Amino acid sequence: MLVSLTVGKVDAGVAVLLTQDNRIIEFPSVLLPNNISSGSIVDINVARNHAAETANVNAFQSLQKRILNTYGVKTPSPPILRLRNATQTSLVLEWDPIDLATASLKSLSLYRNNSKAGSIPRPLETRSTKISGLAIHAEYTFHLVLRTTAGTYQSEKLTCRTHKMTDLSGITVTPGILDPARKEALGATLERIGGKMIDTVRIDTTHFVCAEGRGPLWEKAVEMNIPVVVPEWVDACESEGTIAGVRGYYLNADPKTRQLGVIHGSSHQRTTSTMSAATTAQGRPSTQPQRSEPEQPPAEPPLTPFPGGETTPQPQAQAEEVGSQDEEESPPPPPPKDESDTEQPAEEIPQQNGHAEPEPESEKPEEPPVQIDDAEEDAEQESKESTLPQHKPEGDEPNPKGKGKEGEGDFSEVTL
Repeated sequence: MLVSLTVGKVDAGVAVLLTQDNRIIEFPSVLLPNNISSGSIVDINVARNHAAETANVNAFQSLQKRILNTYGVKTPSPPILRLRNATQTSLVLEWDPIDLATASLKSLSLYRNNSKAGSIPRPLETRSTKISGLAIHAEYTFHLVLRTTAGTYQSEKLTCRTHKMTDLSGITVTPGILDPARKEALGATLERIGGKMIDTVRIDTTHFVCAEGRGPLWEKAVEMNIPVVVPEWVDACESEGTIAGVRGYYLNADPKTRQLGVIHGSSHQRTTSTMSAATTAQGRPSTQPQRSEPEQPPAEPPLTPFPGGETTPQPQAQAEEVGSQDEEESPPPPPPKDESDTEQPAEEIPQQNGHAEPEPESEKPEEPPVQIDDAEEDAEQESKESTLPQHKPEGDEPNPKGKGKEGEGDFSEVTL
């Protein structure tokens, strides 16, 4: 279609064209021929380009299909949560790698009992987490919430329960530097109690067992705050039937500080009581006779031979012995007479000594004999001889043997 237009005004960017019916059309001056001025007549041919239209439609449809296949068919996948390991106070959860498709990640959060427990750090790299400080033999519900630019996705709820104190199946041990025999014994013990042994230090490792604190595994266990104990800790768990405390089983711990469990404590108590009873039984024969014999009060206090003298249990026994022996041979001499003392007949002493029961001969060796110096014994005998003629009845001579024994008893009764 050919159209004739008259140029009305030409500006720097726009030219005003007039149609035959006096209509004004603004037209880009760049598309007009050169040296155009007001009043010039230009012919413009207008036609439809069908090929170009078809090409544009095809390009647009291809773009729409590419967008649909990229963002409309594949979407982020909800996370899949599962339980890896459980102990008495902790749970280890793990999940599959996060599939975001073409979306961008905003956050990944863990919920416990429908309450947010925290956000997972580095969710594209982290695939497990450990929840500690839980109650013993309690039930918990967990689920993950994934937030992306393509929407929010939630995992299935996972119900877990912590173990009882007597359930040892949650023990996961990583061995360190150990002798082959001790390592084999450790594996056999773990198999009996239901635990397991792994070769690497992971998030579900509950204890690191070794005999020496060195090596890369030991360093990683210390970095992850995993208890480092000796193999005896596993034996204690097996013998007690429950989780034993690790305080006394550290590498540098004193074995005396180990807390005894139910079985060890009762046996230790029985052993201690048996030892104390045996010690008491052994100590009684040596101490009881020595304490009981001196503390027994005399049946009848002996007469004091000298004024101001004190009577003790041991000299009384000796006096009774002397009296019993002198009675068989001859009566002993009467004691010295003093003006301050009340006069009493000389026959009272042999009469009283006669009533005293002599101790059995088997018990006499137990009493230690009184050691008397020869000089003191002679002096005592001289004093006796000087006093005897005043009180001795006529025709009665004392036996020298009885005099010696009586003087020996009198000397031991005098307070020195």
